[in-house]
Amino acid sequence: MAQPSTEELITRVLAGEISALSRAITLIESSNPNHFAKANEIINACLPHANKSIRIGITGVPGVGKSTFIEAFGKHLSSQGKKIAVLTIDPSSSISHGSILGDKTRMEELAKDPNAYVRPSASGETLGGVARKTRETIILCEAAGFDTIIIETVGVGQSETAVHSMVDFFLLLQIAGAGDELQGIKRGIMEMADAIVINKSDGDNIPKTTQAKTELSRALHLFPSKKSGWIPLATTCSAKTHDGIAEIEQIISKYIELTKSNGYFDTKRVEQNEFWLLETIHNQLQQDFYTNSEIQDLLEKTKKAVQNNEYSPFAAAQLLLETYFKNKP
Repeated sequence: MAQPSTEELITRVLAGEISALSRAITLIESSNPNHFAKANEIINACLPHANKSIRIGITGVPGVGKSTFIEAFGKHLSSQGKKIAVLTIDPSSSISHGSILGDKTRMEELAKDPNAYVRPSASGETLGGVARKTRETIILCEAAGFDTIIIETVGVGQSETAVHSMVDFFLLLQIAGAGDELQGIKRGIMEMADAIVINKSDGDNIPKTTQAKTELSRALHLFPSKKSGWIPLATTCSAKTHDGIAEIEQIISKYIELTKSNGYFDTKRVEQNEFWLLETIHNQLQQDFYTNSEIQDLLEKTKKAVQNNEYSPFAAAQLLLETYFKNKP
């Protein structure tokens, strides 16, 4: 079957055709050098039609119910006529580089929703599990007409920093009844959060989640004020019964209203674009360096020399860099 041309893909993505969107995202995620120019052409064509969505990052430790929460939250937004794209980052095996990509199974109802699009991506070897091309995928989804973009991370770790740098609102999911509610939450993650939601607030668990909300609310007041002018909130919900889901949407809406009125929303988007410019340069230089055949040969030799104390790590690094730049046109 003949593959559609780049121009045809762009036209179909802008028309909101899901199959074309999936094909375009696959091109962007591809490590095949032949796909690089096509991917850039698609991104550049979609860029004027992007930046019209609300981008929400959602994180939490494994077992907190992220997929169930996102499905409930997504269905709630869909019922109001909103179009939701969910970009989930699946952990890749560091040995086989395989990925389960099971989010469409875990969000079965949302995946079948005509107003929703669920796209799992393997994390590969990128920072903390954030897929290398998630930033560009956001642009394509926005160009295809999705007004709410949700990014789910693997779990609490380095990936939150990268996700925080590509979303407008950052939500931390938490559960109660697993010991001290403040244990296991890195200070940096809490400082990034615009809201902390204690999930599974149903049945006998309600008193525990209420107590957890009180503790987390107190903790949030200890952090420095945010540049956005927003005061982070702690609240409860049940993804199973949908209690509290509508209130979370209201919290996000209030945040967006505040940050758009005080100018922080646009300022943050500009800062994020600058960050991803530098991050892309860094990643491309790193990839070019390590895939250079001469560097690959020399790297193994210098590693052994460093291990045998024949070279200091700094001298070895200087030798490798000088060799790399010497051969550049």
